[in-house]
Amino acid sequence: MATTPEQHKTARTWQGMVASNQALLERKTGHGVGYWAERARAAGLKNDAELREWMRSEHGVTGYAQYAVSWELFGYPDFMLRDADELMDGQYVNHPGLRPVADALLAWAAATEGVEIQMRKGYVSLLGPRRKFAQVTRTTNRAVDVTLRLDAAAQGRLEALKTRADDPFDRRVRITSLDQVDGELLDILAAALDQNT
Repeated sequence: MATTPEQHKTARTWQGMVASNQALLERKTGHGVGYWAERARAAGLKNDAELREWMRSEHGVTGYAQYAVSWELFGYPDFMLRDADELMDGQYVNHPGLRPVADALLAWAAATEGVEIQMRKGYVSLLGPRRKFAQVTRTTNRAVDVTLRLDAAAQGRLEALKTRADDPFDRRVRITSLDQVDGELLDILAAALDQNT
């Protein structure tokens, strides 16, 4: 099932990050990706490590701006070039019975003011105005997990997760059927959004 027009309007993919890194490179250096790729080829750089060292030590270019040149020279990971539909299809290709669960969650996110959808290769992040508040992941052959940044007691469907001390996503709701995307779950999502706005 394809994403809805509303999901297309709000879903971000890696392509946005690629464009952002390219813009950052140009702001920092005054030159675009093509310029830097040509200079790196002329310098005989053969791999990502050599490129990063050359950009840092000889040109003072660090961080995300380096990624733009690295991807241009050595190739983009396949998943970074996929659109929202392709990323979702990849996550649920062998689990079509769970796709309606994910679609219902994304429909809620697309219809909720202040929520942005960030598509990833293996999961979908839901971001509020301040930060990420939930993640939707097909975690087993029979379940989709919604992990949450939520200060709330673990009770009922809301479970506590054992996480690293610095991981704030320590609550989860496991969903095994579309009928479990109900008012209770949407209230939990709304509470997480509210706490992270």
